[in-house]
Amino acid sequence: MSVALIDYGAGNLHSVHNALKAAGARDIAVTADPDIVRRAERIVLPGVGAFAACADGLRALPGMVEAIEERALRGGVPFLGICVGMQLMATTGEEMGVHAGLGWIEGSVRLLPDSPEVRVPHMGWNDVVPTHAHPLIEPGEAYFLHSYAFEGADVLATTQHGGPVTAAIGRDNLIGIQFHPEKSQRYGIALLERFLAWRP
Repeated sequence: MSVALIDYGAGNLHSVHNALKAAGARDIAVTADPDIVRRAERIVLPGVGAFAACADGLRALPGMVEAIEERALRGGVPFLGICVGMQLMATTGEEMGVHAGLGWIEGSVRLLPDSPEVRVPHMGWNDVVPTHAHPLIEPGEAYFLHSYAFEGADVLATTQHGGPVTAAIGRDNLIGIQFHPEKSQRYGIALLERFLAWRP
C-alpha cells in the first residue's frame, strides 16, 4: 500500500514517517510531487507551526492542493491530517488574522482561552473522548501540543483543557487529529494501524 506523506516544509516528517513504518506501512513517499499524490492509496498531511504559514507553504507547491482534492475529495482515498494538517481542513484559521483553509470541514481554528489555571499552549498527555463511534477513533490518551483549536462541524472526539477542545474531526474518507500520533506511543501507532487498514 502506497502512502503519500506531504512535504511542504511544515511537518514533523521524520517522526511521522517512522511512526507510519512502525504501524506497518512499507511504501511511504515523503513528497512534494502532486503526481505521486495522485497515485497514492493513502494521503497524510502533517503540520507544525502557524496556520497561515502552513497554508501558504502547501499552496506554494504547484498543483498539490488540486492533486490532494482530486484524490481525497473526489477519489475517496483515505486522508489523515495531523495537528496543523488537521486545522487546514477547516474553512478558516484565526491566527494573526483570518486566513483561508482548505474548506473541507466547516469551522474555524481559534486561539485557546488562556488563564492562570489553564495554560496555552496545551501541551502534554490528555484523554481522547469519542463523540460518537468511528472506526479510527478509540478512547485513550494522546500527546497534544497546540495553541489553536478547531471549532465547527464534524467533530469526532474531544479532549479537556479548561473545557472541551476538539481532538479529531472528519467525515467520509477524511479524518484529522489535533494530537500527534508519532508522539503518542502505543495509542498513536494503533491509530495509524487502523488508518492503514481503513476502507471507508
